[in-house]
Amino acid sequence: PTLRDFADGGAHDGLHTLYISPLKALAHDVQRNLLTPVQDMGLNVRIETRSGDTPSDRKARQRARPPHILLTTPESLSLLLSYPESAEMFGSLKTVIIDEVHAFAASKRGDLLSLSLSRLQALAPEMRRVALSATVADADSYRAWLAPHGDIDAVALVEGEPGADPDLSILITDDRVPWAGHSAHYAVPQVLEEIERNQTTLVFCNTRFLAEFIFQKLWELNEKHLPIGIHHGSLSVEARRKVEGAMARGELRALVATASLDLGVDWGNVDCVIQMGAPKGSSRLLQRIGRANHRLDCPSKAILVPGNRFEYLEAQAAFDAVNEGQRDGESFRPGGLDVLAQHILGLACAGPFHEDALCAEVQSALPYSALTREAFLRVLGFVENGGYSLRAY
Repeated sequence: PTLRDFADGGAHDGLHTLYISPLKALAHDVQRNLLTPVQDMGLNVRIETRSGDTPSDRKARQRARPPHILLTTPESLSLLLSYPESAEMFGSLKTVIIDEVHAFAASKRGDLLSLSLSRLQALAPEMRRVALSATVADADSYRAWLAPHGDIDAVALVEGEPGADPDLSILITDDRVPWAGHSAHYAVPQVLEEIERNQTTLVFCNTRFLAEFIFQKLWELNEKHLPIGIHHGSLSVEARRKVEGAMARGELRALVATASLDLGVDWGNVDCVIQMGAPKGSSRLLQRIGRANHRLDCPSKAILVPGNRFEYLEAQAAFDAVNEGQRDGESFRPGGLDVLAQHILGLACAGPFHEDALCAEVQSALPYSALTREAFLRVLGFVENGGYSLRAY
């Protein structure tokens, strides 16, 4: 059945597409970009998000009557699979879309998601998997991670147009650059000048403290009272939604943010991205650069602001890597046994299972493809009574 079959409310009504993103803000951004075209086309398609910010009454309703498209995070998906009604909820699933897969596939979040995908495949055998990314260093590794049993030949690689080269520069200041520290507050006056020159600027910081600090320093010099906002994960959901809405409407001249917004948030009116402090890798820098001029035919403008004199070396290395098309990223490794124990406990909450079937299901996930039956039984025993030791396998 197609999505239209589900939307028509016939026999195939239920969850059709599951969209998984690493960030709560990204899921809400995609929902915002989906709702308008769906409404314009007059489609009876229900689209909702589910994360830690979702009210409990809506979460309960989603389990009883799921939307056609659900946008969620790996952790929320794992919790959904722990409910007794999960088999019925996901039995109609046709497609899973994993956005920004490079951001978590090689981490423990990726281990958890790979186990959840194996469970979904058991509940909906015809389910199709799709992963999206703009900055993977080794596409074949991610193809193997995405496929059941690591069957790389089962995953087609679709490469898009590269788009315009980024307009990247490193800030050179006439002021004294410190030997230590990572705040780059010495450059705040020049950052404010750049904000004044552009219609909308994203100022990325590596930590929440630094975001608050730079936001405060900008406002101390903001004599023109330009509308400048802040966004990070410690803010309340109301504060974050207010800022995201203001950015989407083009009401802010600048937004100081952490990694809570550096993945895939599509605000096309951003003119410039400023990275405060070390970029921490070319792939991460490219993601942040891509938030500016989010159009294929326009170069994305970005400025690196090193925090101290030594960070100029790191900034130059990232600058060269971006210009040479080099990508970095974490290497894949065996899945964590603690994550497996968490997954097994969640499935036990959903209902009974047979250990042989679950072992085979777990081994179909690439991070656990080398897991021996003996190691699986140790983890299972640990979940049962805590009497086993979780040793590396």
